[in-house]
Amino acid sequence: MTSSLDRELHTERVHHDTCRSALAAMIEGADEQVVTGEDVSASGADAEVLGYGLRSRAKDLKELPEGPLFFGRLDFSGGEHGGLNYHVGRLRISEHPAAPPLVVDWRAPVSRAFYQASARDPRGVAVRRRFGWAPGSRGDSADLTGLEDEHLGRGESGPGDIVAREIERPRVGPMRDIAATIQPEQDDLVREDLTVSACVQGAPGTGKTAVGLHRAAYLLYTHPQRIRRGGLLILGPNRTFLSYISEVLPALGETGVRQSTLADEIARHPVTGTDDERSARVKHDARMAEVLRRALYARVADGEAGDLTVPDGSYRWRVSAGELARIVAGVRAEEPPYGVGRERVRSRIVRRIQEQAERRSGPTPSAWVRKVERSRALNAYVDAVWPRLRPEEVVAPLLSDPDELARAAEGLLDAEEQKALLWTRPPRSPKSARWSAADLVLLDEVAGLVEHPEGYGHVVVDEAQDLSPMECRAIARRASFGSLTVLGDLAQGTTPWAARSWPALLAHLGKPDTPVIPLTTGFRVPEPVVALANRLLDRLDVDVPPARSLRRDGELRIREAAGDLPGAVVAAARDALTREGSVGVITADADTARIREALRTAGLRPAGPDDPAARLTVVPAGLVKGLEYDHVVAVEPAAITEAEERGAHRLYVALTRAVSHLDVVHDRPLPF
Repeated sequence: MTSSLDRELHTERVHHDTCRSALAAMIEGADEQVVTGEDVSASGADAEVLGYGLRSRAKDLKELPEGPLFFGRLDFSGGEHGGLNYHVGRLRISEHPAAPPLVVDWRAPVSRAFYQASARDPRGVAVRRRFGWAPGSRGDSADLTGLEDEHLGRGESGPGDIVAREIERPRVGPMRDIAATIQPEQDDLVREDLTVSACVQGAPGTGKTAVGLHRAAYLLYTHPQRIRRGGLLILGPNRTFLSYISEVLPALGETGVRQSTLADEIARHPVTGTDDERSARVKHDARMAEVLRRALYARVADGEAGDLTVPDGSYRWRVSAGELARIVAGVRAEEPPYGVGRERVRSRIVRRIQEQAERRSGPTPSAWVRKVERSRALNAYVDAVWPRLRPEEVVAPLLSDPDELARAAEGLLDAEEQKALLWTRPPRSPKSARWSAADLVLLDEVAGLVEHPEGYGHVVVDEAQDLSPMECRAIARRASFGSLTVLGDLAQGTTPWAARSWPALLAHLGKPDTPVIPLTTGFRVPEPVVALANRLLDRLDVDVPPARSLRRDGELRIREAAGDLPGAVVAAARDALTREGSVGVITADADTARIREALRTAGLRPAGPDDPAARLTVVPAGLVKGLEYDHVVAVEPAAITEAEERGAHRLYVALTRAVSHLDVVHDRPLPF
């Protein structure tokens, strides 16, 4: 006899087949629209806009990853949707644009009840259904293996086995989206308005990165024109991290988002130079902004360069030195971008000459004004009092000349700090300079003083706790007219300039009034791992609440190496590989090569961190931030803590990469 569950599964599988056919028709229809749109008679600009929109839609549909087309269903008994039911998935699917949807997009207003409805507040929902799909399903209807119903109208509520299995599912490969498992507090953050900036202080495993990516997808869905006009930027800490998150937005139907690192965004030159820690600290200090501003505007003369005479046929127009000085001083007082100030000086001088000409012979034609603007005498004067400058022409002399640096840094940097800034072997010219990563931050600051960069409509900044004040300023310039989603965890700050508090960092980002929302409930990292990591919090100089986990599963093992650390690591890795899921072996940076070779010699074929699909990966602690592994082998915690000033923070990061099992292998006393 067929059970009611079997009948329901059969019905849902048939519906999924219908959705699959409708999606195929949508993709085919999008291609036909492109062909039709290219034949539409319209103005050149209209045709270009129409064609771009149609081609983008067709491209987005074709690039959707294969997978199940829905993960939930809502049956409404009341409210404006009373008597209706909706399947919820990653994008809207319909058989015709005017027909009721077969699947509603998870970002649509009606879908919010899927994440927020509860027995206490059912929001008109009688039943919330969740679907269970076979792991790795490419969207075959036969892969629909189960379903769970919450009868909210009867007072039944709470996550079931399907949610738990989806959260705990082994994670070989890149990061997955969490559209099916978003929790109410995460949903509140995801659906914040475009104009609102938000800062998420997220403990390990709370899903803060996923929240930021899903907020990006939500904003693209809700404000497509405003976001695409201004652009949306995802900033990660390194390219390994970007590789790990690269498939989340495409899985949610969004492919046109720039994902980058700040280093790539400000890369005016290849990084060929290095700084010691002392020099880097000073270069990343907020005081450098004023030092650079002084150095730039020191090139502006006071205007006392004598009278200016501009020939006009047989006549000569003259502007006095005093009037010229007042023009330059007035522009400086307005504090425009340096390049704008230069053109203001020019235009105001032209205006003074124009006023003289009009008093003498009436209105002047525009051709006459352009001739005066291009006059050799005027160009020479502007170049003398407000010279055209490239950022390299400001920063290189500043880091090469002790006297110039002393003038710009007076009252800001002491003698030792100035000494730390100076290049030991100054280049012959800015073109031959060997720029360090910190130097590029300084160049970007000057570039922003010369001419404000075009900003983005929204910027998502992950691992923000590691940003220096000067790096924050670089991001602020790119979001001066947009909003920010700032993601991070003060306990995971590992750079020498890592933030100790969010208000200070948000002020440098230009968003001082941004609220800080804590996420402390972990869904990814199990309780035994969280409990161990929490023991480190007392050693960290930050004020963050201890994390807690909803997962009582997981396993923690402490292994003593007994003098053979590589052998103990190999044994731990072999044990981990007998279980399902990814294995990450995390070492102090200096030990990575030795441990990788030991694993290779043992025949285990470890990969590097740039291969997110690998089963076994060896990762230096310096690159592991933001990554996750089902099983983590943390190698010699004492070596990780001693490798850098904020080594205890680095160890906290390493321990909390485990989402199932954690093996701590050590030969020396443990630091927790």
